[in-house]
Amino acid sequence: MKTFKQTVAMASTLILVAGMSTTLAMSVQARDLGIDEAIKLRDSGTIQSFDKLNETALALHPGGVIGETELENEWGRYVYQLEVVDAQGVEWDLELDATNGQVLKNHQDD
Repeated sequence: MKTFKQTVAMASTLILVAGMSTTLAMSVQARDLGIDEAIKLRDSGTIQSFDKLNETALALHPGGVIGETELENEWGRYVYQLEVVDAQGVEWDLELDATNGQVLKNHQDD
């Protein structure tokens, strides 16, 4: 029969292992893609052209200027993230599904 101390120690170990597994799984699920990989995906037709994705973003904020952009693989979905500063100087964070241009997120930068 296990003592209370042994049971607590075992439970603590299980919690620690579960936490580490969750952290590892989360880090694996979102990955920044380099320019070479992004170009291969574009050239193969897996994702839309960056020009087309940028046009989609700018259509939401006419007169805007695109700042930082990034392509990520999040949970198996290619997500194009970008910042846009609109004509009034307001900063927007956008996320587009890179395969079809669907707007996933469009909100003012915090």
